[in-house]
Amino acid sequence: MGHLGQLKAEYRALVQRLDASFMPFPAPEDERAFAGFREALEILYRPEDAALAARMPHKPARLEELAARLGLPAAELAPRLEELCERGLVMDLIHPKSGEVRFMLSPPLGGFLEFSMMRAQDHIPKKRLAEALEAYLLGDDTFARELFARPTKFGRALADEGGLGDAPEVLDWERASAVIAEASHRAVSLCYCRHLAEHLGPRCDAPLDVCLSLGSGADFVVRRGFGRAIERQEAQAILEASREAGLVQLADNVQRRPVFLCNCCGCCCEQLQAIRRHGLPAVNPSGFQPTSDPAACKGCGRCARSCPIGAIALEPTPGVAKRRQVLAPVVDLERCIGCGVCARACPQHALSLVRRPKQPTVPASAFERVTAMALERGNLGALLFDDAGAGGRFLGKVLDALTRLPAAQRALAQTQVRSRFLGFFLGKKT
Repeated sequence: MGHLGQLKAEYRALVQRLDASFMPFPAPEDERAFAGFREALEILYRPEDAALAARMPHKPARLEELAARLGLPAAELAPRLEELCERGLVMDLIHPKSGEVRFMLSPPLGGFLEFSMMRAQDHIPKKRLAEALEAYLLGDDTFARELFARPTKFGRALADEGGLGDAPEVLDWERASAVIAEASHRAVSLCYCRHLAEHLGPRCDAPLDVCLSLGSGADFVVRRGFGRAIERQEAQAILEASREAGLVQLADNVQRRPVFLCNCCGCCCEQLQAIRRHGLPAVNPSGFQPTSDPAACKGCGRCARSCPIGAIALEPTPGVAKRRQVLAPVVDLERCIGCGVCARACPQHALSLVRRPKQPTVPASAFERVTAMALERGNLGALLFDDAGAGGRFLGKVLDALTRLPAAQRALAQTQVRSRFLGFFLGKKT
């Protein structure tokens, strides 16, 4: 945070606002990385945009609540919020039944970074922004460590269903096909990561128009022109084509109503690159892991070459009744995310997916994930008490999410927020 004094006051306030939330946009120490960080902020936000965004509450709020908080007439604030929504800096969420609109500040991931590259052309200078983000994201590991090193992950891997074979019962939220089928809305957009790479030089040959938004996320993407609406059949076709291309399915790290499903490559995806470059556990793995049939394996190495995170190595192994050793795949199960790309790549069908001995914990809902992420960053108090007008409904949702957390995390919550009421409420869960 030492460089923050070099930012204009509006941008400094915005960064501090994000830092107090569940998902920050951290300032790096490296000089080149900081220059890219500052330029990216100035490209995306005008000073007046940053000043307004820095005063947005952490929870989604109605126009009238925001007007009271900001001290602006609702008629003056509404067109400003409308413009920020069109640019993806603020998100407007529409309740499917009541039609009530609430506004929230877009986070970096699943928010303004992706939206900046979801259109082929708009007001954003794409190449200049891509160069700024490359300097920021690759200049040092500040962003990667702050966003991907903590226990609760932003994204989770989905196993390729073709490699599951005789695996025990697979839950619907573990199947990409079921996630797509159950979504109320679906949209497809340009892949942020590969579009970014395209402006920096030759990108990989993976498909570009394959980033899927679901449910309320798809509704926002379509309304604001960041993608186009698609039916279930087209979404399933995109999924299968992406699997055939050796891409990994990464979804919102929740069980209920995920809002995105990305088809990712190991060379461009920021989450997968955080594993490769920094050795960070950036993705919540699927509940499966690969296993090999030595009798069927020919040691061709396609599994190792296809692995998007480099979790498979070929090692010499004594063969049966053979003087020469054979090459056999060895999977680093601590690194493996259980995507199943290796199983699909194997021409001998020698790899399949089986249940992990220890199943990863997946938050039930987005609210539970956000609460856990805020807790791990020491920002639970800001989430709970940021806005005096938050109301009992919001507080109740946070407390409900807290009671679903493991005991150690509930104890940490009580430490962060010294409140008799909160302590009493969390203490009821044993």
